[in-house]
Amino acid sequence: MKLDKTDVKILKILQTDGRITNAALAQKIGISPPPTLDRVKKLEQKKIIKKYVALVNPADVGVETFTFVEVTLLRHGKKTISEFLASVMKIKEVMECHHVTGDADFMLKIAARNIPAYEEIVLHRLTELPHIQQLKTMVVLSTTKCETALDIELPRKGT
Repeated sequence: MKLDKTDVKILKILQTDGRITNAALAQKIGISPPPTLDRVKKLEQKKIIKKYVALVNPADVGVETFTFVEVTLLRHGKKTISEFLASVMKIKEVMECHHVTGDADFMLKIAARNIPAYEEIVLHRLTELPHIQQLKTMVVLSTTKCETALDIELPRKGT
């Protein structure tokens, strides 16, 4: 699906206010509500809009510790990576899993209640993941910027 200016406007608005009414969204983008709803439904069907969520303040729900964990595997290959990823998907505290370049193979973002809870995750789940050679943890001390909205622009003509 090729995005146009109106689609980009819709996406920018929905990224900052996923609960906006269709009527209010239509007013902001300058078209009537029925075609606005059709456009949003198309963006959802094409999985450009993956889902709608509520962003929760971690401290208010008892999550005080975030870590980034570099994971290095013993071996590489389709089966090894598939087995590793299948196991990672089962760990609910793993918020993100990225296949990366550099010294590590994967970067995990983990949310835990506190350091002792993170230690339990390491000792009883991360070290039990298949094909692990090394784990390297970086504990987040504070977060200055944490954005969820992508900066969406149409490609410029000629690029």
